[in-house]
Formats: sequence, structure tokens, C-alpha cells
Amino acid sequence: MVKQSTVAKGYQFGAFKGVFTPSILTIFGVIMYLRFGWVLGSLGLTLTLLTVTLACAITFLTALSLSAIATNMKIGGGGAYYIISRALGPEAGAAIGLPLFLAQSLGIAFYISGFSEALTGSVDLSAVTEALPFAIGPARLVAVVTLIVLTILALTSADWALRTQYLIMAIIGASLFSFFLGAFTADAPVATVSEHIPMKQSFWIVFAVFFPAVTGIEAGIAMSGDLKDPAKSLPRGTLGAVLLGYVVYMTIPFVLFYAVRDETVLLTQPLIMRQVARWGGLILAGVLAASLSSALGALLGAPRTLQALARDRVIPHFIGRAHGSKNDPRLATMVSFGVALTAVALGDLDVIAPVLSMFFLTSYGLINLSAGLEYMIGSPSWRPAFRSRPEIAFLGAGGCFAVMFMISPGATFLAWGMTATVYLLMKRRKLKTQWNDMRYGVLMLTARFAITRLMLRKPDTRGWRPNILAFSGSPEARGYLVDMAQALARGPACLTLATVVPTRTWSAERALQLQNSMADYLAKRDINALVKVFPSDDVLEGVEGLVKGYGFGPIVPNTIMLGVSDVERNIDRMAAVIQLVYLLERNLIQVFENDTPPAADPKRRIDLWWRGGGENIGLMLILAYLLHSNEEWREGDIVIKRIIDSDPRNIEEVKRNLDDYVKSLRIPVGVETIENDGRSAFDIIHESSSDAALIFMGLRAPAKDEAAADYAAYYRRLIEQTRDLPLAIVLAAEPIEFKELIGLE
Repeated sequence: MVKQSTVAKGYQFGAFKGVFTPSILTIFGVIMYLRFGWVLGSLGLTLTLLTVTLACAITFLTALSLSAIATNMKIGGGGAYYIISRALGPEAGAAIGLPLFLAQSLGIAFYISGFSEALTGSVDLSAVTEALPFAIGPARLVAVVTLIVLTILALTSADWALRTQYLIMAIIGASLFSFFLGAFTADAPVATVSEHIPMKQSFWIVFAVFFPAVTGIEAGIAMSGDLKDPAKSLPRGTLGAVLLGYVVYMTIPFVLFYAVRDETVLLTQPLIMRQVARWGGLILAGVLAASLSSALGALLGAPRTLQALARDRVIPHFIGRAHGSKNDPRLATMVSFGVALTAVALGDLDVIAPVLSMFFLTSYGLINLSAGLEYMIGSPSWRPAFRSRPEIAFLGAGGCFAVMFMISPGATFLAWGMTATVYLLMKRRKLKTQWNDMRYGVLMLTARFAITRLMLRKPDTRGWRPNILAFSGSPEARGYLVDMAQALARGPACLTLATVVPTRTWSAERALQLQNSMADYLAKRDINALVKVFPSDDVLEGVEGLVKGYGFGPIVPNTIMLGVSDVERNIDRMAAVIQLVYLLERNLIQVFENDTPPAADPKRRIDLWWRGGGENIGLMLILAYLLHSNEEWREGDIVIKRIIDSDPRNIEEVKRNLDDYVKSLRIPVGVETIENDGRSAFDIIHESSSDAALIFMGLRAPAKDEAAADYAAYYRRLIEQTRDLPLAIVLAAEPIEFKELIGLE
């Protein structure tokens, strides 16, 4: 059982410290320092501003969706995982949460590697590495030491870790001030003749490189479990970080465009901001600080995602064990450290880097999708204090998914494949939760949409499928009927198994228990069917009641499936039920129970007896085809059999017509004609179909104004003559041209 988390509230951070600070420091990262000049040199000022606006717009739309969700529900620890799992269910949450944790942990290694490369490029550490008793490169040594120091800081206290980010924020602020000041005081940088000038890239390639610069809101979302008031802090901190990031990112291109008129310099100088700045050392400090802040943000977020997964029993519970009064995820932090250390030791992660960034975008897209669906469902529980519109949320989701394909279609499919694999594994575990998600509401919305559209259309031949209401009673007692109903209803068809229980023992609680018991039995046998329990002291009256009233709007059973009663006095009453079914224009299949189910018979031949004319043959052929589509019937034969007069001219004409019919069916159907030698039709059927696994025979339709007693007499004779056959009698009553559907006309 997956329980709702009931842990303490952690550090009680506010919007600035818990959300704004980690978000803005991740936004002001290495891409801002190392790629903005290249973006401007490749696209020019106008398209650069468009790139910034489009990228920030997607993040802003996600922030709006996050704000709506955060002000409508109590947000616990786990960030994006918590939000998605509570909205779309534990399977979807786990499918995002596990890859997201991996991406966050490996992100630690990426940021630290960037820090170490920038530091070793400015400071010579070869003397230090040569003095060590083991061989290690300077960059890798700095990365390992930095990871250990940051992990100790995170283990000691998230509060102290975030306080260090104030210093980092000050350094980044000082570097930006130096840059803006230098644009008006420093000389314009000049490219040297010997420098290699890279080719300009297209808009979408540049956009793909720049977009990760504005996806830093994940760092703030991940701290959701340590916020004093997530409903206030998440919207304020996230929206504030996105808006400030947009203002700064829109200003930098103007300053660069003013200070550097030679696009060659922009394309060839990665640290062009350092050359423009009044004090270039502050830009280098900013690059180092931005790398450290991003690494520290990931080192705080990844363990909290893992801790939330453990609390929900997605992974072993002990991994999420909390320590201290602030519920620090120390064990989860060590797991994150192990993943990051392995990544640092392996070195080059460029191959999987695009896939990892996909998980962040997937989580943003699902947050937008969750908010959009909540707006569309419009349930009374959806009352966010911060309101937006469904169109905005869906636009944000579409933007996230579109950007994924623009960055790397291959990485997108790989990431979605991994996500789908985790989802299916969680689905097999059948996690049960104590919280309510929106899946029921989404299905109701979809069903309502489909039903209202179906009301505007009449059933047609092309789209016909059997919608079967099968009166199985207890499924264990009538396994023969249940198996046949399932075989006919596989694929896009519908199946409902119904049972009638006495009114004197009826109660809502007992009905629910019986319904759940039947559903469990069907699930174990992999039978996909609805279950209906109906109260009536008389079984046949209950059957009539369900035939008359079961269904919703235009979705009503078009085919009724019954067994043959073993009670002699019920035969006449069953004839009355058949008349009612015909009057209501429902098709009928009545199955004669047998000791050996048809699917267990090695012959598995299906015989169809046709008198000639009528719609029954069309429905029988459809039913035989549906059975033949099942694996256990696929090797069998379908044979149309017809008794004809001994007149040679009649024999030849009937055979010719039957052959013409069969050619038009596109079904492996054989034909057999049997001359009438004076015996009764039932004697011929018994002899000819003695080795058939299943026999279909048409039932005569009640004549208009035919007396119930007359039709009951006909029905009784039919039952008496065929009771020992593996028979299914069929009556086509629905206003559908079954012969046209199967191809006979």
C-alpha cells in the first residue's frame, strides 16, 4: 500500500531561500557565460531576442501550471515526482521520478566537471597531482574533491548549503555588474587573423543549445518538502526567478551587440563576457560560482526526489529514511553521491547527456499536462488560488514536447522508451495508493466526450462491433459461456458479464463484494470485461430488466448472450425473453453448455447451418470469424453447411451461389451441401456435425403479432432436438445489414 506521506515539514524555508535562490542560480549558469556570444553571433540581435523570449515563455507557462497545482493541493517532498504522482497516479510518477533522480544525480557530475575544467584552465595543478601516490588528472582530482566537499555540506545541513548560495549569488551579481559596466568603458574586443571562425548554425540548433539555460526551476521545485508554505513559496519563488532571468537574458544581447560589433569575435571567443567586463576576473569567478551553485542545487534536489520515491514504496523504504529534526535524506544523499562519483570517474558523459536533459523537459511537460487536464475536468476539488487557463497549460506542454524533438529526436524517443518501461514495470506491481489522482476524472471526461459524439450518430454497418451482455451468473459455474463471450469480444468489442441475485439478500455492500470477487476472478484469467450485479427474486425477470435498462446513452448492448436453462418450466419463459430481445432489436446468442469447452476440442471446426436467406447467416459468419481470430481457434476450419433438395438443377444452382458467396468473404470458409434424403433436418445435423467443435444455427425470428405460446412451442421443439449438440443459436435482430458487413451482398 502506497501511503500519503505524513512526515514533518523539514526546514520551513520561505520563497526566497527555498525556491527563488536555487532556481535563479541554476538559470544563471555556464550557458549564460559561455554561449551567449555564440548565440548572438550566429543569429543576430533580433533572432537572439526571439530565442530568449520563446525559451523563457515555455518555462513561464510551466511556472504558471506549477503555481495552479501548488495552490490547489498540499505539496510534499519530491518536487516534480510528487506533483505528477498525485495528479496522474503512482505509475506515471515513478516513470518520471526514477529517471529524474538519475538525471539530477548525473547533473551533479556535469556541473562539477564544468567547475573543475574552468578552474584547471586558469590554475596549474600539475605539481599537486604529480606529488600524489596515484595517477589522476588535475581536472578529475578537482572534481572528486569538490564533490566530496559539497556532499559533506549537503549532509551537514541543507540550511547551510543554501546559505552558501547567497555568497554565490553575490559573486554572480558582481560579475554581471562588471559586465554591464565594462560595455561602456572597455575597448571593443578584436578577433585575431589566425583564429578559426566556426560556421553559423540554424535557429533551431542554436535554440536547442540555449534552452537548457532557462530550465532551472526544477531546482526550486525539488525543495518542495522543506518549504514552510509551498502554496505561497512555489509560485512566488518560481515566477520571480523566471521573470528576473528573462529580464537579464534580454539585456545581455543588447549589451553585447553594443560592445562587440564584430560577429567573428562573438563566434570565436567563448568567454567574450570576460573581455567586455570592467573586471574580467569577476566573470571567471561567476563561471566557477555558477557551476558550483548548479551542482549544489542538484545535490540537494536529487536525494529529496529519491526520498519521496522511497516513502511511496516505489523503491525500498529504508532508502528514504529521514535523519535529525529536519528529516535530512542522508542515505539518499549518499546514493546520489555514489551515482555522481561513478559518473565523474567514468569521465566523458556527452553520449548520454541529451537523454538526461529530456527527463527534465518531460517532467515540465507532464506538469503542464496535469494542470490542463484539471482545468478541463473541472471537478469541485479543483479550486486553485492561482488560476490560469487550460489553453495556456496545454500550450506549455506542447512547447516542452516540441523542444525535446528539436534538441534530439533520438534522445527523445530513448527517454520516452525508458519512461514507458518504468511505467509498465510499476503497472505490473499494481501499486495501491491512499490518495486520489485525476485518472478517474480523465476517463470520465473522455467517456463523456465519446458518448455525446455517439449520440449524434446512428450505428452503421462499417463501424459495427459486438457489445455483448452475457448472463454468466457466477463465472466459475459457466466457464464455457464466459470463455466464448471473451473470445467474441476481444479487440475493440465490449463485454459485460451480468449476474442476478435475490432481492432478499441484496445490499449495496454485498453487491460490491460480489462485483469485486467476479472482477478478481476475471483479472486472474485475463478476461477484460465489465461486471454487473442486478437484484431480482426471479432470474428471468432480472434478465428482462437488464435487457431493457442496461447501458448509458447510446452505448447499450447490441448482443445478448444466454445459456440454455436446465429447468423445464423455464423454457417457455425463455421464449418470452427471446421475443423481448427481438422486440428491442438486440441480437441473441444462446449457448448450449457442454462438458467439453469448444476451445479444448482438438478439431475446433465450426459448422454454420444455413437455411438460405435472412440476416442470421451474416451474423453467424461474423461470430465465426471473430472466434477464428483467436489463437486457440486459428487452426480450425469454418464450414457453411446447407441442406438442399435432391433436384439436380437446384443442387447446381445452390452450389454455384454458395461458391460465389464464399469468394467474396475474404475468410477461410468451406462449403458443404447435403442432399435431403427424407430424414429430418435435425437428424442430418446430428450426423454431419457430430465431430464439430461448435455449431452455429439460426433462430427463427418471432412473427409480427405471433402468440407467445406459438413461439414457445417452436422454441421448445428446437431445444429438445438439439440439446446434446455443442450449439449456439443465433438471432440477428439489430437493424444492421450483417450480410453486407460480412460481404455476402
